[in-house]
Amino acid sequence: MSTTLPGTAPTDEPAAYEPTGRTAPSRSRDRVSYDRDLVHSILDEAYVCHLGFVRGGAPVVLPTLFGRIGERLYVHASTGSGQARAADPGLEVCLTVTHVDGLVLARSAFHHSLNFRSVVVHGTAHRVTDRDELREALDALVDQVVPGRSRDSRPANAKELAATAVLRLDLAEVSAKVRTGGPNDDPEDLGLPYWTGVVPVTPAYGTPIPAETLAPGIAVPEYVTAL
Repeated sequence: MSTTLPGTAPTDEPAAYEPTGRTAPSRSRDRVSYDRDLVHSILDEAYVCHLGFVRGGAPVVLPTLFGRIGERLYVHASTGSGQARAADPGLEVCLTVTHVDGLVLARSAFHHSLNFRSVVVHGTAHRVTDRDELREALDALVDQVVPGRSRDSRPANAKELAATAVLRLDLAEVSAKVRTGGPNDDPEDLGLPYWTGVVPVTPAYGTPIPAETLAPGIAVPEYVTAL
């Protein structure tokens, strides 16, 4: 298992992922990138992914938590879930992550768009069965949401480990897609009397709300206020 910390790439890895028939775009080729650092940065800003697979002959897409360690993604599941059972010996999946950075309002309805950053990963997911890897994967899932939290909470006990399934997906067949900038209005529409531009979209965290059972004197951790 890779022990590379999130946000870094092994020194022997190439700077970009190799395009494949499934990652090569059919349109908007200028927005596609295989840059490894870009892919990692998009993944590391997210903690919810959508996992697609086929179950019983029909497509299924589920939102779930994930974490990254080096060139592997770890996806949260339940021991009783269909994808966890199917992941042994292996489950063909497509995993996606998307950030919306802006609403692009053009003069014409056709040219309205979004500024976004997304990653699509194709591959075969496998259920994590090694106990040490499972613990490390669960720490990565927690830290993906709030970095540093896994060191400041009780780790899963044997009963909780038995009730939790984690899928491992290697980053091999991967692409990123990014749109930036303003509207792409047609020249003949530039004189139309409609407001046009970009409405930025940014994530926001509110003031932490302590649990009713929190003991007096326990302050909000720095890793939470840092959000």
